[in-house]
Amino acid sequence: MSETTTPVKTATVLWPTLVYRDAKAAIAFLEQAFGFETRACYTDGDIVQHAELAWPGGGAIMLGGVREDMALECQPPGVGSVYIAFDDIDALYARAQAAGANITRELRDETDYESRGFVCRDPEGVYWSFGTYRGATGE
Repeated sequence: MSETTTPVKTATVLWPTLVYRDAKAAIAFLEQAFGFETRACYTDGDIVQHAELAWPGGGAIMLGGVREDMALECQPPGVGSVYIAFDDIDALYARAQAAGANITRELRDETDYESRGFVCRDPEGVYWSFGTYRGATGE
């Protein structure tokens, strides 16, 4: 870290950001299907300006609705891919299915990197990958 860089002083340091046509519906889906918890949601009428959803195991995402003054004006709504490590993957798979997530890769074991997981899409098309793989250990 250079001397001119100020350290980030927040518990969450990595924030995937997503844009949705109907951000309120997306928030409801993400809570129901995956278990996200809304920590902040700022609206202007029917438009979600900024929302923060926490993942119970740590980490969070930011999202908002389409609007003219978007910080991510170059990012179209409904695109992106997020991977989340989770221990009880079978229960999460059943929860996502029950909520109507579009399963694009069924629950399976990945022997190459010792993970169990699945991939699905939310109603606007964002890919959500869930698995037990938590990254290389650096050994």
